[in-house]
Amino acid sequence: MSEEGNVPFTLALIAGGIAGTSVDVALHPLDTFRTRLQSQEGFFKAGGFRGAYKGLFSAALGSAPGAALFFSTYETAKTVSKSMTNGEEHWMQHSASSSCGEVMACLVRVPTAVVTQNMQVGRYSSFMEAVGSTYKSGGLGAFYVGYATTVQREIPFSFIQFPIYEQLKKTWAGWQGRETSAVQGAACGSVAGAVAAALTCPLDVAKTRIVLEKVEDGAAKRYTGTMSALSLIHAEEGVAGLFKGLAPRVTWITIGGFIFFGAYEGTQKALWTTGLW
Repeated sequence: MSEEGNVPFTLALIAGGIAGTSVDVALHPLDTFRTRLQSQEGFFKAGGFRGAYKGLFSAALGSAPGAALFFSTYETAKTVSKSMTNGEEHWMQHSASSSCGEVMACLVRVPTAVVTQNMQVGRYSSFMEAVGSTYKSGGLGAFYVGYATTVQREIPFSFIQFPIYEQLKKTWAGWQGRETSAVQGAACGSVAGAVAAALTCPLDVAKTRIVLEKVEDGAAKRYTGTMSALSLIHAEEGVAGLFKGLAPRVTWITIGGFIFFGAYEGTQKALWTTGLW
């Protein structure tokens, strides 16, 4: 990396894309089970344990550009924020930069999720059918159903994850008397991600319900926004309904976080040795 520790935009773009694809492909079945658990029809009616790889192509297709957008925006925002504080780092910079990255990444993640999740619950048998039907139902806007809720989930996630991540690394480094290794840092990221995933699970359930809702002609939408979705789920299913899919979500992010950060760091270092940056 450069002397200031800043990651070049294009390097972050490529490394982030490779890391995102690695996680989404490897752990797709967990994501499928999470979606089915959170769906209104219930786990078994939505497909149960069958067809765990439904929607894999759309997930893989969107994972690289989504992760690339996140990391390139994150690294750029972090560099800008550090320049405003004479190179000093603070956890707020990481959280704010991550939030900027999430907003940009959701431009790709949300359309991907709309197609993928509808395939995961068995509404469409092919990628082209899912894309065609979604477009017919509302044009390009139909691919961005749940965008606001997804952003509202991702920003709190970032603000919970990064302070925990930084504190765990600081504590571990103090205990062993040296800086944490890449593997130790990935482990800290996994733990922090697990906590953030659990605490933001209700927002994830609300997002899934909004994305999967099918409104019949002449009928009113049940879920009109994040708060209405949360209120309705709580009223009909209690607190337990807000935490449906908790186990696969936490497991996915715990394992995925380790792979993600590991793949990102590893790819970054490998590409840096080519001398192109």
